[in-house]
Amino acid sequence: MEFREYAPIVTRIGLSAVFLWFGISQLADPGYFLGYVPDALAAQGETLLLANGIFETVFGSLLLLGLFTRIAALLLGLHLLGIAGGLGYNDIAVRDIGLTLAAFSVALFGADRWTLDYHRKNHRGASP
Repeated sequence: MEFREYAPIVTRIGLSAVFLWFGISQLADPGYFLGYVPDALAAQGETLLLANGIFETVFGSLLLLGLFTRIAALLLGLHLLGIAGGLGYNDIAVRDIGLTLAAFSVALFGADRWTLDYHRKNHRGASP
């Protein structure tokens, strides 16, 4: 039995779960994450966290559904790269770089056969 074909969906769903968890958590309790906001932006911390929560929830949902898969994965990867860069060199940043590379991998692979993108592309013009 060949399991290779499942790698893209496992990576895509795993990444979307991470972004959805953080996005929804920031929307539910932005105060919990205020310690991660750089000091220079602390005055707008809660607003930034709400905006970040919306971004991660929306694009995490797109990634989960496989809708605009490459764009969603690329934007989430770039977003996470920026976050990791702002953290400096520590254990959280190293983890985030690994997740960034996984997001870039999804962006490079594109739509797997379990995405809405794949089904939209392969079922255009088909009668219902």
